[in-house]
Amino acid sequence: MGVTVPTRAAGMSVAMIEARDLGGTCPNRGCTPKKVLVAAAHALHEIEQADRHGIKVDTPRLDWRALIDREKDMIRDIPSRLSGLMAERGVDVIVGEAAFIGSNAISVDGRELEARNIVIATGSKPRSLSIPGAEHLTISDDVLNEPMLPRAVVFVGGGVIAFELGHVYARAGVDVTILEALPHLLGGFDADAVARIRGASERIGIRIRTLAWVKRIDKVDGRLRVTFVADGVECAVDADRVVNCAGRVANVEGLDLGAGVIAHREGRIEIDDHLRSRSNPDVYVCGDAVWNSPQLSPVATYEGGIVGRNIVDGPRHRPDYGQIPACLYTVPALASVGLTEAKAKEQGLGVRVHVNDMQGWLSARTYAETVAWSKVIVEETADRIVGAHMVGHAGEELIHLFALAMKHGITASQLSDMVYGFPTFASDIRNMM
Repeated sequence: MGVTVPTRAAGMSVAMIEARDLGGTCPNRGCTPKKVLVAAAHALHEIEQADRHGIKVDTPRLDWRALIDREKDMIRDIPSRLSGLMAERGVDVIVGEAAFIGSNAISVDGRELEARNIVIATGSKPRSLSIPGAEHLTISDDVLNEPMLPRAVVFVGGGVIAFELGHVYARAGVDVTILEALPHLLGGFDADAVARIRGASERIGIRIRTLAWVKRIDKVDGRLRVTFVADGVECAVDADRVVNCAGRVANVEGLDLGAGVIAHREGRIEIDDHLRSRSNPDVYVCGDAVWNSPQLSPVATYEGGIVGRNIVDGPRHRPDYGQIPACLYTVPALASVGLTEAKAKEQGLGVRVHVNDMQGWLSARTYAETVAWSKVIVEETADRIVGAHMVGHAGEELIHLFALAMKHGITASQLSDMVYGFPTFASDIRNMM
């Protein structure tokens, strides 16, 4: 979508090929509908803490079918609204499956199109798992469509989707297990922040196993049995649903990249600093089809804008991912921007690391926070914030203040010296550093 603004403003003719619904995964089958479920989990969390505020409530019961209906109602009009937006911009939307038939040509269900530039923005798809019984696996799309609440769920993979949906399920009374083959969870996030989220997850009953290798999935008495090995011991857990959360890969398999003279290795398109194919500079890539950038919807829009400007201006613009926040929408949430402590030290930066367990602070106690924690990493010589990580304490909102400071060169001292509205979570930023 981001590509269309600069290219249409320059008077270029633009066609968009879409095989499913306009907007892709995030608004239709990912971030947006998932956040409706997360909002329900947040409400359940607030009810759990009600007695801390002197409020007596009966045990709540989540009507899962009604929640799924609400989620569907929230997103129903997104494709049609985007279709109207594309019409306003003068973009020709073509429904179908595209594949390259030349370096500057594609075929869409038998129709041939040629263009000066072609943009691959095909998003990503769940990574397939080659284990016996993999046909029994479901994906997050299924979770967002299923009107029946399962009794027990196993997530294969300990990434973002497993934790976010795991928190929703656990608060709805579902038995949740997360199995991660690697020794660490939530790769890319600060290890100390992840430890807080793990503790918060286990507090609400989620069972988490790392170094757990799934051997097979069997159907037994109408349920699914997941057999895995952990600590050298073969174990099994039964569930009604087993969800593939082993990550996502670029959705480029059906594009016939070879016909487009597009160099790639195992679905990873080789690109330069301007998001162009190294072997075919008339082809650009953006969004989750870029294998080495964060798989986030705002990043896709950002990269689309860069691609559009490069098509108009020539290859002059490059993405900078250093100040883009990322959030894990558990309850409480984890929010992060910039370098982790490990990465900062790996780069040899001389840093001050400010770590705060804020659960005892008045603001956290006022709202009966179950986790309130922060880590701010400051380059000592320049007083420059190079990373910030928060769990709870409205971190998914406050992280943007740190991102803003990093992007525009506001020093740690300047951010601390600001006068904030009080009492707010934001006013605690002064004490975080």
